[in-house]
Amino acid sequence: MASVFLYHVVGDLTVGKPELEEFYETETIGSAIRAIRESTECGITVWKRKTHMGMAENNDTRQQRFVGILTSLDVVSFLAKPQCLEDQDKAMKTLVSDVVVPDNALLKIVDPGIRLIDALEMMKQGVRRLLVLKSTVWKGMSKRFSILYNGKWLKNVDNSSCNNLSINVSAPSSAASSASSSSSSTPPFMRNKFCCLSREDIIRYLIGCLGALAPLPLSSISSLGAINHNYSSIDASLPAAKATQKNPGDPSAFAIMESTPDGRHRILGEISVSKLWKCDYIAAAWALANLSAGQFIMGIEDNVSSRWLADFNNNSLDNGVESTRPRKISSMSSGYSPVSPTFGVGRGTYRGRSAPLTCKTTSSLAAVMAQMLSHRATHVWVTEGEDDDDVLVGVVGYADILVAVTSKPPSLSALTPRSIVELRLENHH
Repeated sequence: MASVFLYHVVGDLTVGKPELEEFYETETIGSAIRAIRESTECGITVWKRKTHMGMAENNDTRQQRFVGILTSLDVVSFLAKPQCLEDQDKAMKTLVSDVVVPDNALLKIVDPGIRLIDALEMMKQGVRRLLVLKSTVWKGMSKRFSILYNGKWLKNVDNSSCNNLSINVSAPSSAASSASSSSSSTPPFMRNKFCCLSREDIIRYLIGCLGALAPLPLSSISSLGAINHNYSSIDASLPAAKATQKNPGDPSAFAIMESTPDGRHRILGEISVSKLWKCDYIAAAWALANLSAGQFIMGIEDNVSSRWLADFNNNSLDNGVESTRPRKISSMSSGYSPVSPTFGVGRGTYRGRSAPLTCKTTSSLAAVMAQMLSHRATHVWVTEGEDDDDVLVGVVGYADILVAVTSKPPSLSALTPRSIVELRLENHH
């Protein structure tokens, strides 16, 4: 097990993270669209309101108030329903509680002193957000951030306090013992202030510790078993609305595929939370309900309003929320022709910005992590073959990477010659 997982704690990742602003289930879908766009993730956590605003709450009561995570795909799928397209004003005023899928297990409240390895185990079991107490000084902080924390020097920390801030690895590090020590040292003005850590935050932190994880980062995703072959997909000739009829799972994405003469499948694009994150939600909802999957992906990453609503005036945001005036849209006005029964479009049509993010089975784990972070994507599709004839074989998501980085390091035979040279140079330094 890499030392970075044992000697570092969750609190190390909270540096610079903003305080959580709860988004309540009594808000409208219009407000949710603005919140998702302004968030640093592709989805927002949804909460129930406190029964008594002035009453202090513990972790258990706060956990019970968590409802679930609302994503961009959830919102677009809801707005694509016939009744929502007929009355957009009513749809935008719908309460979030009527749309979000309740799942209390997606978020876990943890103490900042919990070890990083324990946090990874939680996320490997399905947790997607960690709610961490933000505190100036707490016992159990790793040495790396024992003095410099949250970008400020802790001038009021004496030497005895500094000694207490280091981790005692030999001692049991249960969440309960850490919680009691941290809560007792938390100043009153800092209590009940939390920040939310996502799986992207974990991977962003780990990519800065690649040397400590060697040789895993230089190993291929295939040798690490990081390729998930159970992905969701839709044929390009089918209606895009098929994406609203089933749960894509994790990652929250559908591969849009075209069949080859030999019965295999090429990926043309995708419908996912990351692709829909910053788009025009109303235009995307209409396209999802009226176009084929192949036609839909052609406008995802370009200026969606101009691609799907070319001959209509762009409606400005009303108080930060998209205007809900009805839009008369047709395939003629949006620049698309009706889909034919035999969807035969060359792959070159989908090149450019709308092309999906892909890698090869021989790609290193570090390269895939860098791809995901640089593109703010939740996943990377895995292909085999030449660039013009590559076949989709799987996908690598957050969960797959977390499993890979905590797995047993492969033998040197699993590394490419170039990777071995890089590994030796890393160890030399």
